[in-house]
Amino acid sequence: MPFGDLDFVKYVMCLDPEMKINKYGKGKYLLRHAFEGLGYLPDSILWREKAAFSDAVGHSMVDYLKEYAETKYTDEEFEEKRKKYDFAQPFTKESLLYREIFEKYYPGQAQMVVDFWMPNKSWEGCNVNDPSARVLSNYGESGK
Repeated sequence: MPFGDLDFVKYVMCLDPEMKINKYGKGKYLLRHAFEGLGYLPDSILWREKAAFSDAVGHSMVDYLKEYAETKYTDEEFEEKRKKYDFAQPFTKESLLYREIFEKYYPGQAQMVVDFWMPNKSWEGCNVNDPSARVLSNYGESGK
């Protein structure tokens, strides 16, 4: 893992924070710019839209899981099953699916997970109820 190298991390942390602010509308711009014109990576890879962590398994997998969750529970079952959780109560059929899988392997341990993996609703364009970054207004072309 090149980005886990402690010398690299120390170097990056010493850079002027102003250089690390995304002013270009392209994620990881500084890193991309460092490799620009060197021929290490084809431009098609160097400048491609990145997939957000939430969708890195592939958009089709995320879509499949959402569709599966919708068919697994009726609306009535969803309401009934979600109410049995008083901590981190599932709010979509997808979140109920994940919660039930979690409970199968870690029964009664939900409080070890502090919160849902969700966009920060206080950020502009991030007030959504879907963990997929593709629903964010600033996500880019990768989610299309």
